[in-house]
Amino acid sequence: MNQPKILPYLALVSGILALSLSSLFVRWADAPGAVTSFYRMAVASLVFLVIFLRQPVSARRIERRWLFLPLLGGLFTALDHATWATAINFTRVANATLMNNLAPLWVALVAFLIWRERLSARFWLGLVMAIGGAALVLGSDFLARPQLNQGNLLAVLSSLFYAAYFLTTQRGRARFSTLTYVFLITVVASLILLAANLLLGNPLWGYSTPTLLAFLGAGLISQVIGYFSVGYALGHLPASLVSPTMIAQPVLTALMAIPLASEALLPPQWIGGIIVLSGIYLVNISRQKPTNAPLQNPSPVQQ
Repeated sequence: MNQPKILPYLALVSGILALSLSSLFVRWADAPGAVTSFYRMAVASLVFLVIFLRQPVSARRIERRWLFLPLLGGLFTALDHATWATAINFTRVANATLMNNLAPLWVALVAFLIWRERLSARFWLGLVMAIGGAALVLGSDFLARPQLNQGNLLAVLSSLFYAAYFLTTQRGRARFSTLTYVFLITVVASLILLAANLLLGNPLWGYSTPTLLAFLGAGLISQVIGYFSVGYALGHLPASLVSPTMIAQPVLTALMAIPLASEALLPPQWIGGIIVLSGIYLVNISRQKPTNAPLQNPSPVQQ
């Protein structure tokens, strides 16, 4: 059954709103970033498991030949979260978030050069505006004192894993329902992050109640709502559209930080936010015309 065209966009907006709280949960948790990421995935895995088991047997069927897609998606998710959360320990949150949001550039390059998607000049202008606007919102410190320290390099690396997640998920959602795919990648990511924390010797117990609440919020809001919504959107929209639209996430994070983290925005940051939204608008209207992009949903999965 065909889904109303507005639903993927509503899901995308919902995902952006939920994921906008991610860096705030990392900041509120008095724990290593990799530990916060693990609990985020672990909490979400339990929630998705309960929902998954309540589905009819037919809805829980998994095609083994395509299982490598959610496995890769989970691997890239774990690597993205681990490198980004670790980067925050070596650089400012704004710098790490700015570098992480280079992901749409990598997605667009792969879509254009490898998948042969026809991306118009309007798309590229919108992408440049979105990334440039994000730089104004997040990167005032980096632009004033540019340096490629360990934290910034880790954040750039996280953007590559983030882009790989988007590209893998566009393919994976063609073979799995939203719930099945997001459940599988979350379980895989939680297991990888658990192993990483054990290898690093990070403590997994003994955290304060506020930190535990931050873990819970990250799992329920950022992962369950955020990743489920984005996963649904990627089943109906190309990654080259979804990824640039996600640049609105750090802008909303900066706005939420005003009341929640007592951080004020400077005039250039407000201007940057307007540029980001304008760029996202250009990206979206540029993709309204048919392209020669690969078929997104060759299988009947439409959930």
